[in-house]
Amino acid sequence: MQTACQAVQHQRGRRQYNKLRNLVKDARHDCILFANEFQQYCYLPRERGESMEKWQTRSIYNAAVWYYNHCLGQLPVVMVTEDEDAIREYGGETEGVFVISFKNYLDNFWPDLKAVHELCDSILQSRRERECESQENKGKEYPEHLPMEVLEAGIKSGRYIQGVLNVNKHRAQMEAFVRLQGASGKETDLQSDILIHGTKARNRAIHGDVVAVELLLQHEWKGRTASLCENDTEEKAPGDTSSEPMPTGRVVGIIQKNWRDYVVTFPSKEESQSQGKNAQKILVTPWDYRIPKIRISTQQAEALQDCRVIVRIDSWESTSVYPNGHFVRVLGRIGDLEGETAVILVENSISVAPFSEAQMCEMPSSTSENPWKVNPEEELKRIDLRNTHLVFSIDPKGCEDVDDALSIRTLANGNLELGVHIADVTHFVAVNSYTDIEARARATTYYLADRRYDMLPSILSADLCSLLSRVERYAVSVMWELDKNSYEILRVWYNRTIIQSSYKLVYEVAQGLLDGDLSVVDDILELKELDERTRQQKLEELVWAIGKLTDVARRVRAKRDRCGALELEGVEIRVQLDDKKNIHDLIPKQPLEVHETVAECMILANHWVAKMIWENFPHHALLRQHPPPRQEFFSELRECASAKGFSIDTRSNKALADSLNKADDPLDPTVNKLLRSMATQAMSNALYFSTGSCPEEEFHHYGLALDKYTHFTSPIRRYADIVVHRLLMAATLKDTKVDVTVNLFSNKALEELCRHINNRNRAAQHAQKQSTELFQCMYFKDKVSETDERCTADGVVYSIRTNGVLVFVPRYGIKGAAYLKNKEGLVISCQSDGSCVWKPGSLQRFQNRITSTTVAGESVTLSLFDHITVKVCVQSSRCHPDTIKLEIISNLPYKNTATELYQKNIHIMKADLIKEVTRSAEEAQLAQEKNRVEVIQEEYQEYCQTKGVSLYQLLEEIRDLALLDVSTGN
Repeated sequence: MQTACQAVQHQRGRRQYNKLRNLVKDARHDCILFANEFQQYCYLPRERGESMEKWQTRSIYNAAVWYYNHCLGQLPVVMVTEDEDAIREYGGETEGVFVISFKNYLDNFWPDLKAVHELCDSILQSRRERECESQENKGKEYPEHLPMEVLEAGIKSGRYIQGVLNVNKHRAQMEAFVRLQGASGKETDLQSDILIHGTKARNRAIHGDVVAVELLLQHEWKGRTASLCENDTEEKAPGDTSSEPMPTGRVVGIIQKNWRDYVVTFPSKEESQSQGKNAQKILVTPWDYRIPKIRISTQQAEALQDCRVIVRIDSWESTSVYPNGHFVRVLGRIGDLEGETAVILVENSISVAPFSEAQMCEMPSSTSENPWKVNPEEELKRIDLRNTHLVFSIDPKGCEDVDDALSIRTLANGNLELGVHIADVTHFVAVNSYTDIEARARATTYYLADRRYDMLPSILSADLCSLLSRVERYAVSVMWELDKNSYEILRVWYNRTIIQSSYKLVYEVAQGLLDGDLSVVDDILELKELDERTRQQKLEELVWAIGKLTDVARRVRAKRDRCGALELEGVEIRVQLDDKKNIHDLIPKQPLEVHETVAECMILANHWVAKMIWENFPHHALLRQHPPPRQEFFSELRECASAKGFSIDTRSNKALADSLNKADDPLDPTVNKLLRSMATQAMSNALYFSTGSCPEEEFHHYGLALDKYTHFTSPIRRYADIVVHRLLMAATLKDTKVDVTVNLFSNKALEELCRHINNRNRAAQHAQKQSTELFQCMYFKDKVSETDERCTADGVVYSIRTNGVLVFVPRYGIKGAAYLKNKEGLVISCQSDGSCVWKPGSLQRFQNRITSTTVAGESVTLSLFDHITVKVCVQSSRCHPDTIKLEIISNLPYKNTATELYQKNIHIMKADLIKEVTRSAEEAQLAQEKNRVEVIQEEYQEYCQTKGVSLYQLLEEIRDLALLDVSTGN
């Protein structure tokens, strides 16, 4: 009923209303929304003095009676309500129309759904206790929230500020920040977040809620805590020191509650006894540090002590210290891998139920006896590239969902043709089909450390849409004709194609071919069955193609570099499992030049597709923007760089890129790596958006230095790419008589979809990070840190705090805190051999260093970018996720890492050498051409080559030099 939906909005807020509307609209649930207020015989005017709730109940009942009569009494109609007065008044009024409570509905219609009955009982018990508690407790723990109309007026006038509450997980009891949202920030002239200090000032708001904040007077402002802490639970940790005061406020109202399912742990037996005699009321501790303890009612507390459990928050009255909630279901046992993985999924609101029968019925048939084949009718509609193009893919080891493949060849006129070929997912996924609706809801494939949850059924993601080698596949291709000398783009076309990939390469093999290492040839399965002559010929073709692709990619990248493209640094860890799925090792991803080659081709395709769909659909194209970061986020980066004598200019992406390139310590490549990592952390998030909801000057992608950008190249694992494929195909058909807009989203619908996809992308990133952290902890938890050499590693200091330092461990890609002062108040002291012990003393923090001085006068100083030796341990927690803990065992570098660092140095020097040669050669050529010809086009100047030895040949020679084993002579 329409009125029932509006009653939810009136009583529970817009978020719950939108959730209900989405459930009703979802075709998988077979629901129909009856607009009863627009039906002549169902509409009832509201009577004078009648409350909104009474009128809504009366309207719903009247519509139910009409619907029963409309169906000629052949189907009973059930009206479910918790309004006891309505049950008494209408319960026996009309035969065939049942007005009952939800409890009675379950008892009479669904008696066998045990879990649902338990959940219902839990909710009803929570409600009864909440009513009793509100009558008993007259004292206020928190101020009442202001009415919504007062908040809205205050936000408009500038008295209150609207934003999203973000609780600091390391100081959940003390620190939360409100990030400005909407126009309110402009009217207050605030340039930073607002600090909410303490739980009282938070006034029952929970992490993620949209709140209204009132600023305190300036003399009441406080600063961020500058010391390290281990997720404190006290209101004030001893020895805290604060940074400069910042705008500080208090929450006066909640505009939108963003409550979700929370994973909690029941108290242990000892803790349960300390909570009191009333065993039914239990304070459970959420897995997420940022969420307060929740009071629930249950008689299963003792049985569930060793389990992770899902609860929901029902309310948080001003008379209660804690929110009230109810038990939902059990997830699994504490510490069990499957249970802890389920926790990560729930905490990020990720639903990964198996694909339904309805969705699987839409899938094409493909078996080993009867494999899928190209349809002859479809073949006539596509460009056939099977026999004309050498197509191949380059992906990580074990990749099954191959979205993209590449090709490059020389045309008859001597120019090059570059091709990016992307799986044609939209051919198999019809608009608004069950599969499409499910993919839209998931929005992305979720990658965890040891598994993935696909956006599409595996018959598509790992078979029919995957561009595997030696099988025919449908693709959407973007092809460019490039000038044979300058690689300038002369022409581009987009079309549906049929391809047959010749090789499925992994990155390491492609890099080996690029480097001239022929030992990797044995790893290319497609070459094994060939005779020697054919094999050599095919190998030469493949080596030429990879080399030429890399040459083109270098030139394309150089152009973006001149516009300010950033080379950012992220730590990516691969969990290496053995045959029995046990953790064998944690391996940081090694950067290869071929990674950049593939990435550059994908960026080029995404950029050109973005231009194409925007030109054809300027008001409802899906693009991706990357806003410039806020300048205050760069403060730590600038401070760290200055410690090494580097100056970082952050006024533009070009200035930042140039500064980072210059901030290079030839003796320690970790310095530049860490500075780039800090720059990455300062970045804003890139977001999808509809072009009709944003002015064109905001389309820019800051990190890639492109005016327009989208995602087109991964439709198997991203729903945004599916939308872009449909837009691109509609754009190519625009000149035909086909109605191309019938399957496209309007601007408003696309804007809503983009919000959903952005939300799911953030969830996917958080889940992947938390899964990696889970495996890092599992890896070290099994080891004895005192004796196992794998628990000792080299660390680099990258931030100074008042009681310790933050350390980066390159070997495992770990960042963590290392304390110089322990809980007993002792400080770290170093012996003559560098080993560390705890002694009485004090710490003194400076901008770029921290000094520990014992009472005996012994002192040790740690400065930014110092290499130290750390022991990696695991700090276990019963209620929260385990965390990595670092202990300083020596103020000297770890001795076993010298060789590793040297090899990394060589690798980086090679890459820098190639980049430097590229840049120098281009500058020399430009200078020559400028002297030879007075007037020349600016774009041509950027790319033209000399008439002598080509840049490609020069790079080949430099690469051969770089491959020489320079270590033998040292």
